[in-house]
Amino acid sequence: MPVAAKSIKFGTDGWRGVIGDDFTFERLALVAPVAAKVLFNTYGEKTDNRTIVVGYDRRFMAEDFAQKAANVVCAAGFDVLFSETFAPTPAYSWAAKQHNALGALVITASHNPGQYLGLKVKSAFGGSVPPEVTKEIEALLEQEVPVASTPGKIKRFNPWESYCQELESKVDTVKIRETIASGKLTVFADVMHGAAAGGLARLLGDAVKEINSDRDPTFEGGAPEPLPKYLSRLFGVMKTHREHNPTGLTVALVFDGDCDRVAAVDGTGNFLSSQILIPILIDHLTRRRGFTGEIVKTVSGSDLIPRVAALHKLSVFETPVGYKYIADRMLAAPVLLGGEESGGIGYGSHIPERDALLSALYVLEAIVESGLDLSDYYSHLQQQTGFSSAYDRIDLPLASMEVRGRLLEQLQTEPLKEIAGKAVTDCQTIDGYKYRLADGSWLMIRFSGTEPVLRLYCEASTLEQVHQTLAWAKQWAE
Repeated sequence: MPVAAKSIKFGTDGWRGVIGDDFTFERLALVAPVAAKVLFNTYGEKTDNRTIVVGYDRRFMAEDFAQKAANVVCAAGFDVLFSETFAPTPAYSWAAKQHNALGALVITASHNPGQYLGLKVKSAFGGSVPPEVTKEIEALLEQEVPVASTPGKIKRFNPWESYCQELESKVDTVKIRETIASGKLTVFADVMHGAAAGGLARLLGDAVKEINSDRDPTFEGGAPEPLPKYLSRLFGVMKTHREHNPTGLTVALVFDGDCDRVAAVDGTGNFLSSQILIPILIDHLTRRRGFTGEIVKTVSGSDLIPRVAALHKLSVFETPVGYKYIADRMLAAPVLLGGEESGGIGYGSHIPERDALLSALYVLEAIVESGLDLSDYYSHLQQQTGFSSAYDRIDLPLASMEVRGRLLEQLQTEPLKEIAGKAVTDCQTIDGYKYRLADGSWLMIRFSGTEPVLRLYCEASTLEQVHQTLAWAKQWAE
């Protein structure tokens, strides 16, 4: 095995590492042509071509790493459609399907902090490749890098044009534009210095009020993840807006670094994760658009999701965390919507891929059609289902991967019987450890696949109970 190939492992969605340490030009030059070869082995018979889409986000030197990937893939005998500019990851997934390519290689580290970069491998059908494909890539890294006697060709393309046309065909953007122009709706977009920059404006016009549009590879010392702790500027901007414009509906859409995760902030400044948006989207798409199909949720998804699905007589399928598992299900069954707690939501009528811009458009359409603030819409669903809950999550940094291993061993050898004074009634282990408690609440303990981080998730009847349970879990871990 080449020395540079050691310890290259794919997590829940791609291979990521610290720039200059784990993620280097040398290591990428090993992985990219192998990934192209595996995509050809997997999808070549169906697509009958040797084209690979290569794209990138706005991270430090992302375009340079993408150029390196394009060059080595070309040297391995594959034609490359190389992006002219940064774009959302789902735009490249769409491009792979639209151009009947073998798949796409996207240089991005998604929501990770600024010191990270990575590679996402997308399939010919326009979604994340299944786990067996990334395992084959890892296995083939032990061999020599493929070099062809006849290299392929590199062709530039603009990923935004066809992608935006596809999104506009699915949503009533005219009605949304008219509502914004009338002053009845004000839309903010926090693009978190990432690849969503300019996206909503392309679709809805310059009336969209975009913040954090500049390229900042440090992400102001934080991370481009749609969580409240990274949104202080947005909260301030919206507070000022409310003070000067007390009437009319207001909403902000928040996008992660590569624009495949979404969250929102309502008119009164409440943060709304996908735990809240998914039930709203299910209701909107069934009630007003007549969509049908299975609802796919990850194990960390809210208990309100199956209750709203039941309102519309829709079945629910549960998967481990990671959108590739949802994508697998979307290829196997008629799916209306597949969503995960961390903000990734995709649609059976689109590609089997989470798409934050399409989700944002559907959220805006739900507001326009219902005339409701998002929190009012959510409260209405809680009343309809007779189920009310609060949710939160903590990402707890660990000292090392060794500490991670010790905690994991403890969970396996010393099963938890009681959590925060409540008896454990069930433990689900399809991904991490999800403990159902006697009062109907749940706590999930799960380790990041890419960093020494412990993820703690909780849903309970009140936010106070959620925080008590999370505090207990944090103390247990420390």
